[in-house]
Amino acid sequence: MSNEPLLRVENLVTAFDTEQGVIRAIDGVSFELHAGRTLGIVGESGCGKSVTALSIMRLLPKPHGSIVGGRVLFRGRDITSLPAEEMHHIRGFGISMIFQEPMTALNPVHKLGRQLAEVFELHFPKMKNGEITRRSIELLKEVGIPEPEQRLNEYPHQISGGMRQRVMIAMALAGEPDILIADEPTTALDVTIQAQILELILRLQKRTGMAIIFITHALGVIAEICDEVLVMYAGMVAEKAPVASLFSSPRHPYTQGLLAAIPRLDGKPKTRLSTIKGMVPSLYDLPAGCRFHNRCPKSFDTCTTAPPPLRRVGGNHHASCYLYQ
Repeated sequence: MSNEPLLRVENLVTAFDTEQGVIRAIDGVSFELHAGRTLGIVGESGCGKSVTALSIMRLLPKPHGSIVGGRVLFRGRDITSLPAEEMHHIRGFGISMIFQEPMTALNPVHKLGRQLAEVFELHFPKMKNGEITRRSIELLKEVGIPEPEQRLNEYPHQISGGMRQRVMIAMALAGEPDILIADEPTTALDVTIQAQILELILRLQKRTGMAIIFITHALGVIAEICDEVLVMYAGMVAEKAPVASLFSSPRHPYTQGLLAAIPRLDGKPKTRLSTIKGMVPSLYDLPAGCRFHNRCPKSFDTCTTAPPPLRRVGGNHHASCYLYQ
């Protein structure tokens, strides 16, 4: 495996122009992703996980959202400044994305076959109709959809949520991308279907060698499928570490709070679950200094001065906390 990462995100800053002024939804996020590896991005709702993914794909809502700082290097090339036509080619071929809600991502008035065909028509304009149908059937088979020939003539509402998610995965894989971004692909699915979707993604990764960015709230999923973890809070990176290191020795108080909140089988029955006090701050009114300090049980005066830098706290383990200055 090459030492050069497929994707390198350097000090990414993404801003939105709102009626209340400009807010930074992503502020200085950095990470690397290598071929065949899985990076998990975890954090509470509103911490910037999905905006990070949309920034990489350059699918931010226009004209309000934009990348205002940093670089996104795909195979050594900064894609934040590429012309729209070149970026269109990278989407699907280089980097593909499974969106969070398959019912809203799929067009309800078009049959599944039409929507799959559109992917091939966009990325393989010389492909003939017969070949498109054959490849569509192959992809649906690969993602575990029974009777794929019949499914091509059905609408999204005629199949289950798990099948819709499998169709989204098939569409994302049509261009055989180097990187797959999965934005909470198991949301609203029952646990059995969740396990099947995760197993499918890992099996496809093993076959193709693609890298994966997996965005989720579920720390249990992170522990099972990821190699590295990025913990985000209020648009910034709180902690970054190999998965085993993060779960065995979390360093940031926020990560420690997230892990402490997971119910345990060996815990005392009928005891109150651990929680992190307070609320995630509004991006319109962020606290001075460390953005977690007003909820942190270990904060001290220095925490209110400036946001702490992300620093190495051992091996490849990094934390953004003044406890380790």
